[in-house]
Amino acid sequence: MRIALIGRTETLYDSARTLIGHGHSIVCIITAKEAPEYSRTSSDFSLLAKELKVPFVIGHNINDFKDKLIDISPDIGVSMNYTGIIPQSIIDIFKFGILNAHGGDLPRYRGNACQAWAIINGEKKIGLCIHKMIGGEIDSGDIISRDYLKISEVTKIDEVFRWIHKKVPLLFAEAIMQLKENRQYVLEAQSRDVSKILRCYPRKPEDGLINWALSSSQILRVINASSEPFAGAYCLFGAEKIIIWDASIVDDQEIFLAVPGQITMLGENYVEVACGQGKLRINSISAGSYRGHPRKVIKSTRSRLH
Repeated sequence: MRIALIGRTETLYDSARTLIGHGHSIVCIITAKEAPEYSRTSSDFSLLAKELKVPFVIGHNINDFKDKLIDISPDIGVSMNYTGIIPQSIIDIFKFGILNAHGGDLPRYRGNACQAWAIINGEKKIGLCIHKMIGGEIDSGDIISRDYLKISEVTKIDEVFRWIHKKVPLLFAEAIMQLKENRQYVLEAQSRDVSKILRCYPRKPEDGLINWALSSSQILRVINASSEPFAGAYCLFGAEKIIIWDASIVDDQEIFLAVPGQITMLGENYVEVACGQGKLRINSISAGSYRGHPRKVIKSTRSRLH
């Protein structure tokens, strides 16, 4: 098929390579300014367009490129993390519509930061869907291909992103193959029942502030959801900001009384902290220019994190 590439991220970039390898043609590339955590930039997409000798445009409003798309007449669009809502008038240009890759178990987990929210909520799996886009709507439309990643309380966000990066190109290829064979193919029609839809809104770096009154498992999930490539979950030690990169649940069965945030043990390379319920072992932190085990910074059980 003749494919228009729409969006950003290294995953979309690699999807283009995979689809070319499956015999499809990329006929134009529409992108926008990259987010700080992306390893592929708009410049990379520009170079790809030059290599493929296809039109390249950068901008947040796809309506500005409507005439160009009509002239190119792609069969199908492949989209991921484009910055604007794509209207139906654009989607209708494509014979097979536009496919979007979404890291959420649709129809639940629509919207933003869905993988982080799934970790925080203690889900047992994270869904990855390729679905048809509906103009002016977020992550709706029939699901064409899908896969799942099993997760637990120790799953970090970077592990999820690596899995998504690996799977998305293959799921795009699978979806396009299914539609090429049967234009009406649908794996699952998304429910329009609002009671079955979970809308997720963005998370910001400041949302990583740890509330030590939560349980140890809740705090661990916030740490893992906020970890790299994001800014990290953090707390204060005195006036100093500490970012916690790695932690684990303490299962010592001790019955204790402590104000949440109290340091309860100093290990050789770790410290343990009282939570609202249970304790957490902190294994790796950043403090200022230092990154490593927390014992270099926290040196007394009379200390407390806030």
